[in-house]
Amino acid sequence: MGRSKKYGNVTLKPEDRKKLVKLANSQTSEYRKVQRAKIILLSADGMSNEEIASSIGVHRNTVAAFVTKYIAAGIDYALNDSARSGRPNRICDDEKAWITNIACTKPKDIGYGEELWTYRSLQKHIRKHCMDAGYPGLSQISPNTVRTILESGEIKPNKITYYLERKDPDFESKMHEVLVVYKQVSMCFDEAGNLVIPVDEPKTVTVSYDEKPGIQALQNIAPDLPPAQEHGKVARDYEYKRLGTLSLLAGLDLLTGEIIPLVSDTHKSSDFIEWLKMLDGRYPEHDTLRLVLDNHSAHTSKETQKYLATKAGRFEFVFTPKHGSWLNLIESFFGKMAKQCLKGIRVSSKQELEERIYKYIEEINEDPVVYHWTYKMDEISV
Repeated sequence: MGRSKKYGNVTLKPEDRKKLVKLANSQTSEYRKVQRAKIILLSADGMSNEEIASSIGVHRNTVAAFVTKYIAAGIDYALNDSARSGRPNRICDDEKAWITNIACTKPKDIGYGEELWTYRSLQKHIRKHCMDAGYPGLSQISPNTVRTILESGEIKPNKITYYLERKDPDFESKMHEVLVVYKQVSMCFDEAGNLVIPVDEPKTVTVSYDEKPGIQALQNIAPDLPPAQEHGKVARDYEYKRLGTLSLLAGLDLLTGEIIPLVSDTHKSSDFIEWLKMLDGRYPEHDTLRLVLDNHSAHTSKETQKYLATKAGRFEFVFTPKHGSWLNLIESFFGKMAKQCLKGIRVSSKQELEERIYKYIEEINEDPVVYHWTYKMDEISV
């Protein structure tokens, strides 16, 4: 049988009851505060500590504690935790700064073989050298304390975040040239995305071009098992056989969204020239073919220049800056293709891989998507 409530019924002020009811019904407030509000309300309604504990799912001593806090000092004292004295912080700011300085130094620069610190290796180094550094209080520091100190300053010496340094001194000007091209292309469409230029008259056709080399032709050793009730996913043997690689040379017509592909074993100057010839035969002779592409050696080689000299005025190249592949719209298509066509692909031969790449692009061209560049377009004037 439950013990009688020791402290009697809580008498709530009207404003406290209103606040507690709102808090008890809240879906977003802290759980501990919602729980305490319910305890005080139930106590005010005449329920015993034992009954409240059973209803809320806590120990009756917990109920008694918060009821007592409310009676003693009111609602704020009952709902909020009091500051705890705890153990004083024994690590001073100078010691924290010394630890942080070590963490910001590569291990190899102070004689270790590691590339990155771990909290355990930092702890060992700190314990070993703290006396000489004048911080004997760190001789018993733990890895968790090291982690806490570093994370408070958002230092994570065991993690790597990659960035790309812009090494092209003309990056901004080259990027501007590419964006001007995209701005000119955008002016060929109305607000509804419809072409507003006559397609049969002389025009500039803008094609975003790049290569996707190293597409692997992989063959299963054992056949795939289709999804079934026992296993809802395609089941595949871990082993496979490498049959070689192919390169995809492709251009994206920015006026129509169509892809112009060439699959080859390589992506040398001769392959690029073959693709240029294919592009040349695709459009009327009175059109100018403007290509947005990178500075790959095949695009600027003597062999390529020799071919371009036979087509004076036909081609115009606009080069993206070094490490500026993200400025090339064809990369969006390559990303889409990697997810939809190449991810997990298995073939019986390189020939099959080539055929499936062409088949995929043929399907894309049946309902092409026109890519529109938006980054910094408001800042570009032509």
